[in-house]
Amino acid sequence: MSFDIALSGIQAINDSLDVTSHNIANAGTYGYKASRANFSTLVAGTQVTGVKVGSTTQNIGLQGGILSTGRSLDASINGRGFFITRNTSTNETEYTRVGIFDASKEGFLVDASGRKVQGYPVNAATGTLGAQGDVAIPTGAIPAVASEKVTYIGNLSADWEAPSAVWAPPATPADAPDTSTFNMSKASVIYDTLGGKHTLTQYFARTGGGSGASTPNSVDVHYVLDGVEVGTPTVMTFDPATGQMLTPDPAADAGSITIPLAGTATSNGGVLNDVVINYTGTTGFSGEATTSTNNADGYASGTYSGLTLGEDGSVIASYTNGQKQTVGRLALATFPDEGALTAVSDTSWVTSIASGEPLVNAPGVGMGGTINVSTLEQSNVDITSELVGLMTSQRNYQANSKVIQTESTMLQSLMQAI
Repeated sequence: MSFDIALSGIQAINDSLDVTSHNIANAGTYGYKASRANFSTLVAGTQVTGVKVGSTTQNIGLQGGILSTGRSLDASINGRGFFITRNTSTNETEYTRVGIFDASKEGFLVDASGRKVQGYPVNAATGTLGAQGDVAIPTGAIPAVASEKVTYIGNLSADWEAPSAVWAPPATPADAPDTSTFNMSKASVIYDTLGGKHTLTQYFARTGGGSGASTPNSVDVHYVLDGVEVGTPTVMTFDPATGQMLTPDPAADAGSITIPLAGTATSNGGVLNDVVINYTGTTGFSGEATTSTNNADGYASGTYSGLTLGEDGSVIASYTNGQKQTVGRLALATFPDEGALTAVSDTSWVTSIASGEPLVNAPGVGMGGTINVSTLEQSNVDITSELVGLMTSQRNYQANSKVIQTESTMLQSLMQAI
């Protein structure tokens, strides 16, 4: 009996060493969760007959260290959540803490194992989240968007004198207005429906040009599109006490004016929209004339050039026209008992009856946690503890071997006595 008990101890220690060596071997594996061999007593009836490794458990709940990688498609989870993936070969949903992502040639967000990452599609126009599923990456071209708004904020100097000559539009599109007819000009690039670029230039002139008498706190603005004057000049006025803009009225008109361009054909066959110029925030103080904002919306068409992740789990596609669009958002799953998940590999799990069904949310919502971009979660193996465990196993192995040796010596003595 002593032989059998000691032998079971040696076998159990060998099984435990397999677990320990596996932990040590995976100390550098991203998202690996350390395993532990749990010993249990062998009992036959009422008699103890030895020991065995009754079960092996993974320490899934303990988070590993965070390693900065600098790669924009790497992500780690700060919290209890799991990334959700779909194994395309088995169509089974698997959960992992390893956030190594990329765009597949089929146009989907996938992980390092080729599984399709699950998340929410995002409507690029409204920002609305769709139903959970595969995250599709639009790798083709995005269409051009015609400009509709220009935002201009600056200071139109109260020290300006009226220009010496009366404003006159360019004689031909190739000509420029006479510099003696305005005080300052600012150009904005706008786009037609086909993405063609057009230059909309604003010419600012102190009211009273050519008359020799400046009108204080009043500036005329003339508009020239690709060398041709368009719209009606705007008269901007400023409060002499505060320097703030009075017209266009920031309250009644939202500080804006509209230049009618809708339907205007262009040389490339595109069409322009009406353009609203918002001057809210523009001032008329003395001193240098400055421009702090001069932006137009709209853009030319562009093709897909790359993919990045946002801190909120957003999947952001970049295009050659400089635009970025949020095309999806990652989903994170939490479980009533993540320790009861069934392992399909050392870094991936599937649900079990004991783990419960997943609760799925976007990062930062619920208990799933937040996303750390350009980082990966390291193994949670404690090398020091594993080495101490190795030494303990060695001592236990020696002790069980000693039992066998002692039993052998006793039997030998008994045989000699007989």
